[in-house]
Parts: sequence; structure tokens; C-alpha cells
Amino acid sequence: MSGQRGGSPYAPHTPDETAEMLDAVGVDSEEDLFDIPASVRFDGEFGLDARSEQEARRHVGDLLGANDDLTEFLGRGHYAHYVPSLVDHLSQRSEFITSYTQYQPEVTQGFLQVLFEYQSMLVELTGLEIANCSMYDGATALAEAALLADRARSVDGTAVLVPENLRTAQFEVLENYLGGQDLHVETVPTVDGTLDVDALREAADADTAFVYAENPTVTGAIEESLREIGDIADEAGALFCLGSDPVALSLLQRPSDVGADVVVGDAAALGVGHAYGMGLGLFACREEFLRQVPGRLVGASEDQNGVRAYTLTLQTREQHIRRERATSNICTNQAWVALRTAIHAASLGPQGLVDLANDMVDLPRALAADLDAIDGVTAPVHDRHHFREFVVAVDRPAGEVCEELETDGFAVHQVGDTEIQVCITDVNEHAADDLVAAFEEAL
Repeated sequence: MSGQRGGSPYAPHTPDETAEMLDAVGVDSEEDLFDIPASVRFDGEFGLDARSEQEARRHVGDLLGANDDLTEFLGRGHYAHYVPSLVDHLSQRSEFITSYTQYQPEVTQGFLQVLFEYQSMLVELTGLEIANCSMYDGATALAEAALLADRARSVDGTAVLVPENLRTAQFEVLENYLGGQDLHVETVPTVDGTLDVDALREAADADTAFVYAENPTVTGAIEESLREIGDIADEAGALFCLGSDPVALSLLQRPSDVGADVVVGDAAALGVGHAYGMGLGLFACREEFLRQVPGRLVGASEDQNGVRAYTLTLQTREQHIRRERATSNICTNQAWVALRTAIHAASLGPQGLVDLANDMVDLPRALAADLDAIDGVTAPVHDRHHFREFVVAVDRPAGEVCEELETDGFAVHQVGDTEIQVCITDVNEHAADDLVAAFEEAL
């Protein structure tokens, strides 16, 4: 850090400033500030062979060339939308990138304002009064919502009801979170890609603490019985939690209007692109659960001079309050990812978000119609409205069809012996005709 004249963009201290600080605290060097065992201390050698720039570029190119070059029609919780370059340019400004944690009281006013805008966007999209400034991903947000139900429930129930088609990763995270808690997970059957409401009504009783549904569902189907599901949860005295994402929420019915108490999901559909696993946990809830919200809330206030100011308003982690009153042990949040999502959403604007969401209805409808016209293909399998993705039935073993599609350069999900799931967005729509041609060849 201090070795750079003029400082680093991430720790902009000059050598003179560093020397002055070291003198103030009474040490001779930065090394004296740390107690790092010699066995793990950097000794000045990386153990890498030196390469010229040209050799290094060729080596990295060879490594990257080993990756499959497939056009992806994947989805099932991870969605790729085009991220405008301004998101990179703004989010990578030195004011927003720091080696210091982004959730401590010392975080800058500019960063706090962005997180406040991110929360405000979620409040507007969900219709709920409270949104925190992000969690790890959709799976941890769902698990934290179940724990909130355990703290805030008005019944003595211990059952957490989730759809039987809940993604495996979400299910496993939820079970891990609830391990050791007085809660257990039960699955509810689905029918035609959505929750079986009759089965839910039969399953929900005095032992139910939490009911979870998704819109759109993991198969891309629009859940049309949300109000009924909310009523069932309410009658059982359970919390109703709805899973979604900010693009879908800009078009679909607001969760607050169908009785949702909590909304979770992955907000990384905006700002990150297809990040191969990086998530951004969306979490919003009713105001009555304010003191039970995990993570951190950013609020707007005024300083002593009456100037608008932003501040970390509520932090319910054991680091900040009494351990027995802590709501979550989550250690950090996705502040910088939330910043990117907020920038992307702001660049689209309200109408741009709605336009993007409308495309996510029109594109799968058109692709399904083209695939359905092929002999040996039925699309979509579920007789529902769809968002981004849908399930396709084929007359051949789905595994063989997927392998042939991959040979032709396309990646899709096999979801059954004769079923394949296809996801189309603005980043792969240009290859839709080629995918249809590949299906024709495979069938």
C-alpha cells in the first residue's frame, strides 16, 4: 500500500501519510501492526515462473480455451440479463471499491445512499414496508425468513412447508439452517408446475409455522393462486413467504397484495449477469417484523446541521447487540453486488424494468410455440403462463437429446427422463432459431 507513490485507489495513502500514522501510533513499520505467523506470511516470492506479457496472455488464453463454448439456455434460479457497461464503470469507481468492509458505521455516505436506494426499490416492488441491504443469496434469504417465522410466529407449530420442486441447493441450505432449531421442513406436492393448493390446505395446520411459495416457480410457471395460498397460511397462523426476483416483481402482482409477510429471492438477475453462482439475497417483510430482520438496514436522517444523511439504522447481529437477542449470525452482506443491482435498475428506470419483464413473457411464449411445432416435442409441458423458462417434453430420452444439443453448442437442463427445461432471455434470444433447428435435428 504505502509502497506506491500517490497511494492505491483502494487505500489512497501516500508514503508520508503512512509514516505520519505509524509515528502517531508509535510503531516503525506496517509489519509491526500485525502478528502474522511466519508459516503463513508472504515472503516476497510467489513461486511462479516469470513470463513476458505475450507469454502470459498466451498461457491465460490456452486456459480459457479449455472452457466449453456453449450458448446457454439455462435458468432454474440463475438468470442472465444484459448488464450495460455503465454498471461496470460506475461500480468500479474507487469511491465504491475498498478493502474495508462495506457494512460498518464508517461506510461512506455515497455507498449508504446507494444501499438506501436499493432497499427503496425492493420496498416499491414488493409493497412491503421493510427491505434489508442484501444477504448472501436467495437460499440464505429463504432460510433466514424461516428463522424469522420461528421468532415471530403466533402459533406453536414447527413445520416449514415448501414446494416439492424447490431447488436442491435451496432445500439443503434451508435444512442446514434449521438443524438444531425447533423447526423441520415438509414438502407440498405441485401440480402442473405450481403448488397444489388442495394439498397445501390439507398439510397446513396448527403445526405449521411457515409457508413458502414461488412466483414464477422453478419451472417458470406463473403461480396463479397466491392469494389462496396466503389465506391458507394466515388461517394456520403461519407466515407466508414468497420467492421472486426484481425483474419478475416489476410485472407480476405485488406480494403485499396477496398477503405475503416476507419476500425473498435472488436479486442478482440485475447488475451481475450470469455470475455462475454469485448471488444477492433479496429480503423484504412487513414493518411489524422490523426488529426481527436479519442483516442490516440503511436509513435516511439528518445531521446536526439539518443536512440529509444516511446511516446504518439497524443491525441485529450479535456483534452489535446482546448475543441472545441477535437475529442472525450472518457475517457480511453483498453490499457491492447490491450497488450494481441498484445501478442497473436505475439505468433501466421503472418503464425499462417493465419492458424487460414483458420480454420475459413474450420470448418464452414464442420459443415454446416454435418448439411445439416440431414432431416429437411438446412445449410448454405445463399449461400455464411462463416467465423466462418452461419445460419441454420430448419423445426420445431427454439425456440423449441434451447430449446432441450440447454437441451442436447449446446447454439446457435435463429435468426428467423425457423432459428438458429451457430458459430464454435478452442475452440468448439471438440464438433461439438455431436452438429450434438443433431440436429439429435431434428429434
